Amino acid sequence: MKLIVGLGNPGIRYEKTKHNIGFRVVDAIYDRIQSQQKHATSTAKVNSIYNSLIVQTKWQNADIILAKPMTYMNNSGAAVVPLAHRFEIHTQDIIVIYDDVHLPLGALRIRRKGSDGGQKGMQSIIQRLGTTEIPRIRIGIGEPIGDLVDYVLSEFSDEEESEMEQTVDRAVDAIETLLESDILTAMNRFNRTI
Repeated sequence: MKLIVGLGNPGIRYEKTKHNIGFRVVDAIYDRIQSQQKHATSTAKVNSIYNSLIVQTKWQNADIILAKPMTYMNNSGAAVVPLAHRFEIHTQDIIVIYDDVHLPLGALRIRRKGSDGGQKGMQSIIQRLGTTEIPRIRIGIGEPIGDLVDYVLSEFSDEEESEMEQTVDRAVDAIETLLESDILTAMNRFNRTI
């Protein structure tokens, strides 16, 4: 089983911010699964457990859990760790999706492990799990203009939003590839410079 976690902040105030791109990818995965299962009986039901909204389902012949932690970004580990323990998911089967100010807008970087790179949600997960060996998909939101917090909590411009819609689709494609094949295949296919 894979635990696919999108990082973000709950609430309407944060819904369209740059920091919530992880939530958007998880929502897009859910939408794709629903559209692919439109002629079948869907078992994808949203539940609330361990400070997360989750959907337990099957996609590309893999059992998956989609999760959106409701703990706010900086405390994401408080949601991810109990989910991993409850469903007996090994760290190599967790995939965390989050924004990265160190990547150009729209860039994807898939990694098997690594530091938190200053991203507070990933930092919380690493601290609580006690390892940096957690697969992740980093989504570039571009370098901050002005204050970092103000930047990540701002919305994309219309032009940026158009780019990010395509990026979200590519991130969903990358996760689908990862499930169909493996992380190395996904890395080779999607870790390209824009």
